[in-house]
Amino acid sequence: MDINSKSIIKNSNITVKFFYENTRDRFGLKLISEEVGFEREILDQNLHRPGLALAGFVELFSSKRVQLFGNTEMRFIEQLDDNKKLHSLERLFKFDIPCLVISNGNSPTKEMLHLSEKYKIPIFMTDAPTTKTIYLLSDFLDDQFAPRLSMHGSFVDVYGVGMLFVGKSGVGKSEVALDLVERGHRLVADDVVIITKKGEGILMGAGTDLVKHFMEVRGIGIIDVRSMFGVRAIRFQKRLEVVIDLEIWDMDTEYTRTGLDDSTQDIMGIKIPYVKLPIVPGKNITVISEIIALNYLLKHYGYDAPKVFRDKLSAKIKEKNRTTKRTIDYFEHDFE
Repeated sequence: MDINSKSIIKNSNITVKFFYENTRDRFGLKLISEEVGFEREILDQNLHRPGLALAGFVELFSSKRVQLFGNTEMRFIEQLDDNKKLHSLERLFKFDIPCLVISNGNSPTKEMLHLSEKYKIPIFMTDAPTTKTIYLLSDFLDDQFAPRLSMHGSFVDVYGVGMLFVGKSGVGKSEVALDLVERGHRLVADDVVIITKKGEGILMGAGTDLVKHFMEVRGIGIIDVRSMFGVRAIRFQKRLEVVIDLEIWDMDTEYTRTGLDDSTQDIMGIKIPYVKLPIVPGKNITVISEIIALNYLLKHYGYDAPKVFRDKLSAKIKEKNRTTKRTIDYFEHDFE
């Protein structure tokens, strides 16, 4: 398989400034402290609720994470007297945490604002419930710290199936993708595809910020698929489900004839269905690509045509009263 790929990359940290600028409008995060500590680094993709740390147990405190105060933490702080309140919070702030987020529309105490200014640690607030805040921020941080792989190919959504076309330069990947778009399918990315590992068993593909939905067609040049075909012809991201390796027909290469042996390609530890598709003059790769997508969907919903055919063939061979003469059953009155 000829896939031109770069090394897997993964962010080791992001700044609080980056975190705030990318969640402010998206999730309604508000800065309620002074604009301090924006250069601080977030080193962990997980959130932390510091209930035990506030109560005094700090042996396993995850200080490198974004700290989240929900109703439980705020009620605990509010029921303390002023001296204990300041002592409990300062125990937390001394750990040099990156930032603090307060959910459920709770307001910070005056001690929080004082310690924020003293230790240069920003405090943010959101009106969203704690559960929703955890979901949104965790999803954002997972994206930022997820491993990524840059691959050379064309990525298209065909009947809802994310199909990555790979192969040697000039084999016709972009032309196949363009033909699929013309037939009503949706382009995700061309030339450079960024593959991101999301959780267990999920790979998401997207284009780069620069290229997005521009495409190079040899002999024509650069075209803008979104402007040419409309917004319905594009997607910004799609789950990768099938890899199609386009190659010029080779007489010495053995290609699958039955489809009983499922091939896969390992990408960042995840097995993705893999099809090696030979190209010869006159072969309609676009239609075959649609068939691959439809066949994938059939398998996904429990119907595997090669296995069904194999079982029917085996059952026919095992028939005790099989006839040696070939017979054909005609439908009654069907003479057309």
